Amino acid sequence: MPTREVSLEQSLPLNLDAERYVLGAILTDENAFVRVAGGLAPGDFAIEKHRRIFARMGDLHDAGQTIDRVTVANELMRHGELQSVDGVSYLVSLDDNLPQIYNLEGYVNIIKEKSLLRKIITVSQDTIDRCTAGGEDGTQILGAAEDALMKLGDVQSSQGLSTPLQIVEEFAGGINAFLDTSQRIKGISTGYVKFDELTGGLREGELIILAARPAMGKTAFALNIAQHVATNPHNPKACAVFSLEMSKESLLTRMLCATARVDQQRFRAGYLNGEERHALQEAMAKLVEAPLFIDDTAGTHLMDVHFKLRRLQAEQDLGLVVIDYLQLMSGRGRFENRNQEISSLSRGLKLMSKELRVPFLVLSQLSRAPETRIGDHRPMLSDLRESGSIEQDADMVAFMFREEIYKPDNESLKGMAELILSKQRNGPTGRVKLVFLNKYTKFENPADGVDDGPPYE
Repeated sequence: MPTREVSLEQSLPLNLDAERYVLGAILTDENAFVRVAGGLAPGDFAIEKHRRIFARMGDLHDAGQTIDRVTVANELMRHGELQSVDGVSYLVSLDDNLPQIYNLEGYVNIIKEKSLLRKIITVSQDTIDRCTAGGEDGTQILGAAEDALMKLGDVQSSQGLSTPLQIVEEFAGGINAFLDTSQRIKGISTGYVKFDELTGGLREGELIILAARPAMGKTAFALNIAQHVATNPHNPKACAVFSLEMSKESLLTRMLCATARVDQQRFRAGYLNGEERHALQEAMAKLVEAPLFIDDTAGTHLMDVHFKLRRLQAEQDLGLVVIDYLQLMSGRGRFENRNQEISSLSRGLKLMSKELRVPFLVLSQLSRAPETRIGDHRPMLSDLRESGSIEQDADMVAFMFREEIYKPDNESLKGMAELILSKQRNGPTGRVKLVFLNKYTKFENPADGVDDGPPYE
């Protein structure tokens, strides 16, 4: 973030008394530096001489030396900065009028607040300057402004350390609710029994990556989950689906046929009997009442998603966000390569899920590596396409696998599907058997007695 020298004439947000009191408190008690160093940086101070004094205090602390007027003056002199801070006399004056019982944390909060306001002004002014200069296109300028503001938001949202007592006291219902597993908040059911048993459902703030090679059915699976969340008669929740590949009409057609169990090809061709038409009407009645929200804007950006979700969350009990799919998203701004862009997107989605406290189910493409393997074509974490940060940012990574794609002549594999849970930050990994009804583009739980695959070590 660029830092500009602040002059009193500019009337930018600042509080010189708070800055002087913090520096004066450190000079009178060097232990105060440890109390403020984690929350303040030199750039948070409004005027240059305060930045330099605080920076030299940090140098002394890092070197294990005492912080007082003499050592700070000597360190400033060693860097040729003593005169620029108005000499020793200014250091001596810093504890003038310092309250006998000072509120150090309060002063730090004031400095941080004023610093944030100045940084917002700086970003805004830089954006105005770039717009009036006319040397860049609007997309580049907007991307740079969004990135700068999101970084400011990330810094502000960071929280301090918490003790076990504080964690329990902040937990809804207190210690008794924390210890009572029946009262703990559970994840959102996906409708797939074995998958829910493995994961406990989709939990708020989690980034779930669902990856597969083309034609495996990852979009169908994600839509089946979204539909279940929005139409669950026991606990319906709003679900937002961002489709960067298919139109909203196509998505609705898929969900409609899956609900009514009507062959999509017959529906598109118009060859329907009375029973099928009745089933479609009933399915449509359910869907139009469900809190399902679909966006098919091509090439959508993180800030677009964030804005739409914040507005939706203010109106609905948002339970799930689906993005189909990651590699079709674009990051505003300049990136050296596609890997950097994908890394920025996956990190941004993770931060967004934590901020909104909603699970994000994000679809992703895989590399061609599974197709080149001899024998077992099941995907693995290293197959995630274009960025290793996808695996790093995700709380859960699952792969959709249908062996019939590779062995179309094997009739015994028809309709057999496997959901491979390869990473789960807070639980076990394993395989879940599913049944894929191709003509309905619908995944279902297998009949009782069908065993799941072996768990991973």
